[in-house]
Amino acid sequence: MRKYPIEKYRNIGFIAHISAGKTTTTTCVLYYTGRVHKIGTLEKGTTPLDWMIQERERAMTIMAAATSCYWKVGKEEYQINIIDTPGHIDFTAEVQRSLRVLDGAIVVFDGSAGVQSQSETVWHQADQFSVPRLCFVNKMDKVGADFRMNLESIWQRLSPNAFPVQLPIGSEDRFEGLIDLLEMKALRFEGKEGEIKREFEIPKELEKEAREWREKLIERIVAEDEVLLEKYLAKEEISLDELRAGLRKATINCKIFPVFFGSLFKRIGVLPLLDGIVYYLPSPLDLPPVKGIDPKSGAQIERKPLDSEPFCALAFKIQTDPYVGTLTYFRVYSGYLKKGSYVLNTITGEKERIGRILKMHADEREEMEECFAGDILATVGLKNTSTGHTLCDEAHPIVLEKVTFPEPVISVRIEPKTKADQEKMMIALKKLSEEDPTFKIKLDQETGETIISGMGELHLEIITDRLKREFRVEGNLGKPQVAYKETIREVAEAEGKYIRQSGGRGQYGHVWLRVEPKKRGEGFEFIDQIKGGIIPQEFIPAVEKGVREAMEKGVIAGYPLVDLAVTLYDGSFHEVDSSEYAFKIAASIALQEACKKAKPVLLEPIMKLEVVCPQEFFGNVIGDLAAKRGKIEETKDRKNLKIILAKVPLAEMFGYATTLRSLTQGRGSFTMEFSHYQEVPENIAQEIIEGKRK
Repeated sequence: MRKYPIEKYRNIGFIAHISAGKTTTTTCVLYYTGRVHKIGTLEKGTTPLDWMIQERERAMTIMAAATSCYWKVGKEEYQINIIDTPGHIDFTAEVQRSLRVLDGAIVVFDGSAGVQSQSETVWHQADQFSVPRLCFVNKMDKVGADFRMNLESIWQRLSPNAFPVQLPIGSEDRFEGLIDLLEMKALRFEGKEGEIKREFEIPKELEKEAREWREKLIERIVAEDEVLLEKYLAKEEISLDELRAGLRKATINCKIFPVFFGSLFKRIGVLPLLDGIVYYLPSPLDLPPVKGIDPKSGAQIERKPLDSEPFCALAFKIQTDPYVGTLTYFRVYSGYLKKGSYVLNTITGEKERIGRILKMHADEREEMEECFAGDILATVGLKNTSTGHTLCDEAHPIVLEKVTFPEPVISVRIEPKTKADQEKMMIALKKLSEEDPTFKIKLDQETGETIISGMGELHLEIITDRLKREFRVEGNLGKPQVAYKETIREVAEAEGKYIRQSGGRGQYGHVWLRVEPKKRGEGFEFIDQIKGGIIPQEFIPAVEKGVREAMEKGVIAGYPLVDLAVTLYDGSFHEVDSSEYAFKIAASIALQEACKKAKPVLLEPIMKLEVVCPQEFFGNVIGDLAAKRGKIEETKDRKNLKIILAKVPLAEMFGYATTLRSLTQGRGSFTMEFSHYQEVPENIAQEIIEGKRK
């Protein structure tokens, strides 16, 4: 039996820039809802959701963790399913796949810093999935924390639709409470951990400002609701419940993003945020039905979030657990399932048995007998299910939209310390790559070495640390390598012929290909323009396969080819000797020849960099970035600090943490994330090509 009706569910996530306070906010939420009995700290490694050794050692979230808790508003109790995500850009895949299955999100900001680079990234990821959001500005007690500065930075860099539903009382070290603009009450938080909320009259000096902000808030709410707008224009009284319902509707439609304030250090603001989650974020019923494709007909179909609908779920995360094996996290979009049932994986076409259903609390597991629409749960022992696969009722197949992930930008060679570890290492790496879609393994055919690729130096450092601790495999790492790519600048055509004659049946494949450049980031497209059967239809897939395989090794320095369209427009075949193999070889010959004529160029990953440093070191930092081929895009002042926004090639940024420390006497900090690929300057391209040939 379902414990809570689906309208009482809230599936939410906490997303933010690193060190804004996501995990501590989640921990406070779990404490106030009675899920945990003390509020741990990241520094001491006692937060309930950061359970990995690496997370506790580094005082940072690495892996998204799921949990659930219950919260009462009035007489009604609600189930809140939570996913706490990492803030570091190297683990962006965890945020991406979590947002894919969440109904709402809380974006946490550092009150003294406003919108930071990773805040922008997670906000745009949430935009991509149209996830309704609340903003929670934490650290309002810090030096430099400012109500207006935070609002303006959200309006300028994220959305003009963010609007405060609270005003802070006091600022910096005098921050002591909040004014609720809808109820027009001042709130203070007492007790050992701020668990007692007290209501007071608004201080006289803030009354006028509070009234002005309330009036603006009401105008924003009624602008999104015709019934309320009529009442407002007729100067009729609008009740608190009507205002909340109007704000809820606008929040769910992403027309307003309510902004809350607080300080986790002073335990101010989490209780009203919990109420806000219930009041303003959607239940699964408030959102449109999930859409998918019928694998048989290709038609679009949808599933409503009801237990009576056919079962349909998305596997959004794979995790290796040393005790139970492979955990598969899934979000149920429709239907009902008992443990022991069989489901169809519509991506692989295979049936999977759901032997156990687990409700997760970080690394703790609670056995469940059944699951319902709206649940976020895990199961164990699925054979061939990966991130983004759809699990559904066999009689009613559906394919849900998959999650797309960014490509790795950094590679490193790895080898086991002993020969005995060789096989163990490959098994461990395979498990880790199944778990993390942004971690890739490749075997270098020329040298026989294993190359691992990821989103950054920290990402690969964590992977090797996990190899050592979880899988008991030690590896030697080479120097980090940039994931260069190759592309073309012009249109070109070439012929590919593969003819082999031996004693018996020969081989004959003959194609003409045209290659054309595409815009950066548009990827690869294969166009079949064969008319009149000059190449039989059964050989066309072999041509495409040959092209794709040839693209793995470019024509300048052997890096993968990207962003081009390849058209097959002519060729010939032999009645007896033609084969798929011959056409595959002919296609790869033609592609390499055409690309050589099409002015090929090297591309390198460019990173978006944000540096925060004291003013006196500003000149040194700017000079160093210029020497690293960096383009300064913007500089801003924040109290006595300088913020530098720049785009810099990844190749120049290895070991930058040490460089910045020495330039700023240890007082500078930076964050970096992938931005785009661009052409490498000719002199540097020459060095890269020569280095590769050596």
